[in-house]
Order: sequence, then C-alpha cells, then structure tokens
Amino acid sequence: MGRVHTEALRRLGNVEVTGVAGRTAAAARKFADALGIERATGNYQDLLADPELNAVHICTPNELHFPMAQAAMQAGKHVLCEKPLASTIAEANAMLALAKQKGLVHCTLYNVRAYPQVQNMRRMCEAGELGEVQVVQGTYSQDWLLYDTDWNWRIESGPSRTFADIGTHWCDLAEHITGRKITSLCADLTTFLDIRKKPRGSVETFTGKTLQPSEYDEVAIETEDFGAMIFAMGEKTKGSLTVSQVSVGRKNRLFIEIFGTKASVAWNAECPDELWIGHRNSPNQIVVKDPSLLTDGAASWADLPGGHSEGYDDTFKQIFRRFYKRVADGDAPVEYPTFEDGIRQMRVLDAVLESSRKRAWVPAQD
Repeated sequence: MGRVHTEALRRLGNVEVTGVAGRTAAAARKFADALGIERATGNYQDLLADPELNAVHICTPNELHFPMAQAAMQAGKHVLCEKPLASTIAEANAMLALAKQKGLVHCTLYNVRAYPQVQNMRRMCEAGELGEVQVVQGTYSQDWLLYDTDWNWRIESGPSRTFADIGTHWCDLAEHITGRKITSLCADLTTFLDIRKKPRGSVETFTGKTLQPSEYDEVAIETEDFGAMIFAMGEKTKGSLTVSQVSVGRKNRLFIEIFGTKASVAWNAECPDELWIGHRNSPNQIVVKDPSLLTDGAASWADLPGGHSEGYDDTFKQIFRRFYKRVADGDAPVEYPTFEDGIRQMRVLDAVLESSRKRAWVPAQD
C-alpha cells in the first residue's frame, strides 16, 4: 500500500512525498531508494518531529493504526489512515476526538467510493432515478488465500480477516451509494482452513503462492475465509452479501447491485468502467464511463475521456486530491471518507462478529 499511496500522491502535482518510515531502517531505505524518496527511517517519530511535514499516510498493520495516528495528531499532522481505522471502536473514537480537538483533517481510506461509476450510481439514487430502493445485494470474492500455503499478516490481525479486509469495503459502498445505513443483520463466518503454513520469512500481499511447505511453520487459524450476511436498511430495504478469500479464479470481484421500484444498477470492480442499468419495460443498458455523459456530481471523479479506462490506482488519486484540498483550505467540502466513516464500518464489523457468535439477528446502528 505504501507504493500505491506514493505513486498516487505524485500524480497530484501539488504534494511532495518527503519521507518514509518502515519496520526497520534497512526496509525503509530499500523502499525509499526504489521510489526515489530522500528520507527513510525505522522510527516514525523521526518524521513526526519535522515541523514542515503537513500530513501522514498510515499504511501499516491494523494494530499500529491507533498509536501512529495518535502520535501524528499530537504532533499536529493531518492523518489519512488505511482501514480498518483501529483495533477497537474505543481507539477509533479516541482518534476522532483528538482530530476534532486539534482541528485536523482526517480520512479513512475506503477508496472504492472513488470510482466514477460508483459516484454515478450514488447520484442516480439521490436523484430518484431508481425509485424506492428495495434490494441491495452482492459479493466480494478473491482467491489469494485459497491454499494452506497462502499467507498474509491479515490472517493474524484480529478477530476478523475476510469481513474486516474486504467485507467492510462492500458495506461502506452500499451505504455510500444508497444513503441508507445497515440497521440490523444476521451473519455467519466460516474458517475452511483451520491450519495454515506460515512462511518463515516476510511475504508481500498477493505474492508467495509458489513457496514450498518446507519453508513454513504450521499455525492454527481463527480468522474466517468466508462470510455470509443478510441485512436490513431500515424497515423496507433488505439485502444480502457474501465475502470470500478462497473463491477460485476470482481475483478481486467486488460486485454490487441495487434494485429500486423504477430501475436497477449493477457494478463489478473488475470491469470498473461499465455500469449495468436494468429496466422493466425497455431494453437494459450497459453504460461505459465517459465524464461528459456522467450524471451531475459524478463527472469530477473521472479525469480521462470516454474509452480511456480509470481503475484502482485512480481511486487513490481522487481521494487524495480531495483530502489535500481540505488540508490546504479548511473551508473546502469534505468529499472523502472520514474517521466517522471508519468508525461506522467498525460498528458493522462488531455486529457481524456478534451475530456469527450468537447465530442470531443483531442491531448494527451507531
């Protein structure tokens, strides 16, 4: 994620990446040399002591989010943090309180919001083009943890893995597009691989699939490989979701469809430029991203003309652009996910864990 953030920041043109902190000085220096960054350190406090540093991006394992964000804000730095925002809601609330106390800009990076067609769906919902939303459903499927030899730090990052890692992305998207909150839910989490082979050396995310078993130690696994959830958004809107990191052939298929009383929309993150629009009494449509043809409010999320694809890396650029606009101008609109949004999805995740444990419906409201 550090590489993704760095490359996206440099595309803005008005933000300079001044330094990087890593697990060790050597790891930080290797990363900095590869990306042409001057300063590198194994101690993030060294960077926070720089009075000219305006903001920090936290791209570390989950348990480090809170102490790093707290230190950064106490040093007067604006904070953009990867999700989940913290390890507990109490930590996340403390982060938000400190940001407000210090008057700092804060962001939880739910980047999927920033696809042009996602914003198009949101504007269509807002304009009433779908009618009354009745059904919201979808899936987020990957296959990178299919084998017992597949490994990543997320496997040991807390009580949830698949739902915390990708399920919260989908839930944030559903709430962002529809403008409705998930009010109650019933979830079931499953661990198919009770034992995994943990590599004895560091493995980067989405890599290491060809390592041999002799290079691993066997470790008992508690975090889920798969999750299913049915939910309500108020009294009338209902939905369903499955999330998986063991679905063969699916690399990063976030699929969402929203059915209203007038029309419906469906979108797949693996084909991000295309939006399916469903009708009852006329032919369905597939609309290809073109900023000149997008709905009002969505066009600004696309920088390239029709026929020129904008994908995953562009979503970071769009979020960062709006975050740093707010850093430069405290009166600029908040058009990015904030710490409040991070706390919101932590509440949904807590409800999922509670529901799966109790095998029952539970509330998911703030």
